[in-house]
Amino acid sequence: MGASTTRAEQADKTAAEPQTDDRGTGGRKADGAEPAGESDRGRAARRPRAARRPTILFEIVLVLVFYAVYSSIRNAVPEQRLQALDNADRVWHAEHLLGIAVEDSVNRAADGVTWLILTMNYYYATLHFVVTVLVLVWLYCSHPGRYAATRLVVFATTAIALLGYYLFPLAPPRLMRGDQFVDTVQVHQTWGSMASGNLADMSNQYAAMPSMHIGWSVWCGITVAALAKPLWARVLGALYPLLTLTVIVCTANHFWLDAVGGVLCLGFGFALSFGWYGRIAYRLPKLAATPARA
Repeated sequence: MGASTTRAEQADKTAAEPQTDDRGTGGRKADGAEPAGESDRGRAARRPRAARRPTILFEIVLVLVFYAVYSSIRNAVPEQRLQALDNADRVWHAEHLLGIAVEDSVNRAADGVTWLILTMNYYYATLHFVVTVLVLVWLYCSHPGRYAATRLVVFATTAIALLGYYLFPLAPPRLMRGDQFVDTVQVHQTWGSMASGNLADMSNQYAAMPSMHIGWSVWCGITVAALAKPLWARVLGALYPLLTLTVIVCTANHFWLDAVGGVLCLGFGFALSFGWYGRIAYRLPKLAATPARA
């Protein structure tokens, strides 16, 4: 009687317990993990947006169209000469208050060394575009998974700069009232400046704030320093924006504060890219994601 009663109680207790199989009770695995479907959905929700490399033809067209639109809008901003000159006086005065108004001395010192200022003139006119394009091409070929997110930083930085050109027209130092600064391209008749000489009519001369020479060069420098493997490449990446800053000041094309504006625009570009992809561009997978098959 006692034994049979005990067996009956055990049978009743076993029947009362929920039955489990190898997939777990109530849809949960026996080891406590979430069901496969629910777990996959949860991981997908937490996973950063996949970065896929666009086709080369699409990318070439996109970059060309973007630059054409940017140039058109930049040059369509009214050249408010008097306001731009007044703003230049305000910036110059602000730099005096900050104790950093030394651009005139730097400009005249560099102009006194002919070979140096000629080199800087050509640097200003060419490397701004050449280096940026080369870094984009390198990213596309060597870091396809990071390319789209990193390119978005450049596009967003450049787009937000247009607001600065519209809201705060600014004459570069070389066009300020008085004779504190030397327009080195005009004086030395060097080729390539879209803001001096015969090419001046093709470009808005009062779009100095923010400096996209700095915005783009800092982007190039950070990208190369963060992703390149050779030490010499990382060092060059770190030096490039510093050299660019020196050039824009020596040639009297920008104030120090224009450079600050360029860095702030770049910060906006990085923030937008981070918000879209859920991760800083350089921490995305190196290889591009492949479309999932059905």
